[in-house]
Amino acid sequence: MHGECSPTAPPTAFITLSLPVITDPQFYAVAIPAVLLLGVSKSGFGAGFGSLAVPLMALAVTVPQAAAILMPVLLLMDVLGLAAFRREFDKRLLYFLIPCGLAGTLIGALLFKVLPSHTVAGIVGVFTLIFLAQRLLFPPRPNSPLPSRTTGAVLTAISGFTSFIAHAGGPPVNAYVLPLRLSPLVYTATMAYFFFVVNLSKWVPYAWLGLLDWRNLATSLVLLPIAPLGVWVGVHIARRIDAVWFYRFVYAGMLLTGIKLTWDGFFA
Repeated sequence: MHGECSPTAPPTAFITLSLPVITDPQFYAVAIPAVLLLGVSKSGFGAGFGSLAVPLMALAVTVPQAAAILMPVLLLMDVLGLAAFRREFDKRLLYFLIPCGLAGTLIGALLFKVLPSHTVAGIVGVFTLIFLAQRLLFPPRPNSPLPSRTTGAVLTAISGFTSFIAHAGGPPVNAYVLPLRLSPLVYTATMAYFFFVVNLSKWVPYAWLGLLDWRNLATSLVLLPIAPLGVWVGVHIARRIDAVWFYRFVYAGMLLTGIKLTWDGFFA
């Protein structure tokens, strides 16, 4: 009859609403292990492994999207880390590290759309492997000189830069802090405070670059419950492990990170 709609015709006012969250199982197959590794690294134990989070997630999404999704997860992990190690940090060292790290994040924000993220990942990977080779071939002695503050300023600024680009700030700052021979708890607490400030400083630039959209934030909420588990496991181990084994695991994490980032940067 004239004026009637066909029973098979969709109503013109019908709007299909899709959930603003990633639903691809392949994404979660890599994102969940990435978040767990990141949580363990936030405790200081296996610190190098945290830089593997974005490369792992980049198997399913782009590097900028992976970095954006991890922002709320990092914030929760940082808060948990501060709560767990709120008394052991080195205040004087933080006064030196934080301004240098923030300078690096500023450079990262300005160059984010200029430098390909895989190139930055490759540079970080090569640098990490060179640092580890140097530590293996020329192991530090008890009376060996500590790194200079100039070296520390440069490495920490690089850390802020690579943290902004791909949340891979661990290896550069570790190259300066590890030779200082801090106790495991002091090292862990100091790094927790440093990266809390660095990660907090990235929120406004990430929003300015258009990375914090609703889809990424909703996906972050799905991953958030996993964050405390990774931090708890790392804190539990860090408070009980011998210092020698603690740093062996840190170096092992940095080795895997260096290999992975180098591969992604120059060979993938």
